[in-house]
Amino acid sequence: MTIKQVIVITGASSGFGWMSAIALARAGHAVYAGMRETDGRNAPAVQRLQQLASGERLDLHAIEMDIARQASVDAAIEAILAIQGRLDVVVHNAGHMAYGPAEAFTPEQFAALYDTNVLGTQRVNRAVLPHLRSRGRGLLLWVSSSSTRGGTPPYLAPYFAAKAGMDALAVSYAGELARWGIESSIVVPGAFTQGTNHFAHAGQPSDVAVATAYAEGPTADLADVALRGLAALEPADADPQAVAAAIVAVVDAPHGRRPFRVHVDPAQDGAEVVNGVADRVRAELLRRIGLGDLLHPRVEA
Repeated sequence: MTIKQVIVITGASSGFGWMSAIALARAGHAVYAGMRETDGRNAPAVQRLQQLASGERLDLHAIEMDIARQASVDAAIEAILAIQGRLDVVVHNAGHMAYGPAEAFTPEQFAALYDTNVLGTQRVNRAVLPHLRSRGRGLLLWVSSSSTRGGTPPYLAPYFAAKAGMDALAVSYAGELARWGIESSIVVPGAFTQGTNHFAHAGQPSDVAVATAYAEGPTADLADVALRGLAALEPADADPQAVAAAIVAVVDAPHGRRPFRVHVDPAQDGAEVVNGVADRVRAELLRRIGLGDLLHPRVEA
């Protein structure tokens, strides 16, 4: 039997966040789909979500949440707590991709990608963790990427670096929150080239001169070869809805028995192999230094 959870998802106006919000609501949970500009750019998404919730009688709501602004994040979390009286699950999904030669991106562009993919999670955590710690229970579910440790095709350096930072942060938080009864799971999607807007909405480098030099030099074919190759690796039946299904499965699993990491990678780029080694090394070190209890959240009898 599914136990109803109160869930907030960041970056839920499209992609994995949108799919997961709907899937979790259909699974019987109360879901708050965080998105920015709910009265502006994302107003059509809000309307579609409201129509879906009404038509299917889902406990599904859009909520204004700009993860780049602490005040916006704080207001969203406070609003959910005021309505529901509790919050059980945070899905760290918000992220943005950039595509092009690394040299052509300015430091400011790298910083912006890091802000979206890493600092945004920290703002949300600082808003929600005091509540979860006071309850002694909760789940942080992080949407990572196989690019953090799998094969790394060219021209995605700012995104790869930011997602690697987020994944490292997730691993550190897992140990620090275990004794508070807060569980952590990391869902690792592969490179889905169809069914999401990640590549279509990817940011472009600001330094056009450098980008042009790469496009006209010995690296002229890198972008086309990489994208064609990624698409060829992806099975014909690869469906990004599988990521949403994996998130539902993690949320619905019993507290204390959720998987630490789940891979959803139809192309099999190698991340599962490397993460398996890294996670095992982490577990072995924690046991060797006398902190093996941090591998699982404290569960009250």
